[in-house]
Amino acid sequence: MTVNELSKLDNFTAVNISDGERKINGVYCGDLLSWVMGRAEADDAWITIMSNVNIIAVASLSDVSCIILSENVEIDDETAKIALQKQINILKTSLTTYEASVFLSKVI
Repeated sequence: MTVNELSKLDNFTAVNISDGERKINGVYCGDLLSWVMGRAEADDAWITIMSNVNIIAVASLSDVSCIILSENVEIDDETAKIALQKQINILKTSLTTYEASVFLSKVI
């Protein structure tokens, strides 16, 4: 599945997509940024409730396919702007982290 394909599914909304053809090969859930940085794998979709600008750096260093903000978490305009500059895909969902990860485990 690609980021573009995921963004078109019910319950997922694109916040910023700069590389929509990026493949999603797995899922990582976590909110402790240093933990995610050391454990998320390249091409994972990273599900989090964190919304500060540091998620962009972690996503870049971890080379994840996208960040998925669960539970309707919003990011500010500055974070969205930096994500676009760094070509980090961001989606959001009203689903909880658990619900989103279960859903993704069935479609990826």
